[in-house]
Amino acid sequence: MRVKIDVTVNVEGTTLQPERSLSPSQLAMRRFLRNKLALVGLFLMVIFILIGIFAPFIATQDPTVSNLSQVYSKPSSEHYLGTDASGRDNFSRLVFGTRISLTVGFTAMIFTLVIGLVLGSLAGYYGGKVDAVIMRATDLMLTIPFLLLVLTIIAILQKVSIGIFVVIIAFTTWPNITRILRGTFLSLREKEFILGARSIGCSDFRIITKHFLPNAIGPIIVNATLTMATMIVIESALSFIGFGIPEPTPTWGNMIDEARQIRVLTKFPEAWIPPGAAILLTVLAINFIGDGLRDAFDPKGKR
Repeated sequence: MRVKIDVTVNVEGTTLQPERSLSPSQLAMRRFLRNKLALVGLFLMVIFILIGIFAPFIATQDPTVSNLSQVYSKPSSEHYLGTDASGRDNFSRLVFGTRISLTVGFTAMIFTLVIGLVLGSLAGYYGGKVDAVIMRATDLMLTIPFLLLVLTIIAILQKVSIGIFVVIIAFTTWPNITRILRGTFLSLREKEFILGARSIGCSDFRIITKHFLPNAIGPIIVNATLTMATMIVIESALSFIGFGIPEPTPTWGNMIDEARQIRVLTKFPEAWIPPGAAILLTVLAINFIGDGLRDAFDPKGKR
């Protein structure tokens, strides 16, 4: 027997239609937009990205050109933030440093995420010997001190470009995200829809790409954003100790490294406070976005 239910109700001439259900991604987006800190972080990131994109139009001078007649000039209409030890314009270096630092952070995050996705999905999906081999390699990488490994590789290569620097960071930071994604895939492996896909003869590649990855998109996005913040801090820290992207390429870390002399720290705060504030605001913004995405994709985990 069929029962037809009409859900359209007419109240005083007004037709009420049933409310359209939202997809999980739409619900996550709605929860994200309700997070004020996440929106603040998103706003800040948009500003930094726009500064990086339009750096040639914002900067007043070439950030790599030295002028020894204007070493450590105070802020003026010509040099908004003064100049550094080589007479280069600090404001222009700050603006172009935004582009370099964000590019390094984003590309290193992509490389790390790709390595973590491949190894984490293989370990979580196949388990057994494949999982054991990948996890032992991960444990081996985690036992080696990160800073020692990076400094050794950079010292061997001697000359480091932006591309090589990104590869070095990605090569040394993939274990953490691999372990996280492996745990996510292990929790999905015994789900009914995965067992159903196996029962109808779907290939391993199709199961991973069509079932595992879409259902793990939340943890992937959250860890990607937080990894980008980590990459920016790593780049700045290595540049500060002289093992990052070499001069005269402007980065925030290079600017702080230039200004770490006591005389500069006390008499020329405009040389190091702006890049330090830029690093702080960028990392905070990315962390706010990451926390907002985590709460959006996993509302039950929100405290």
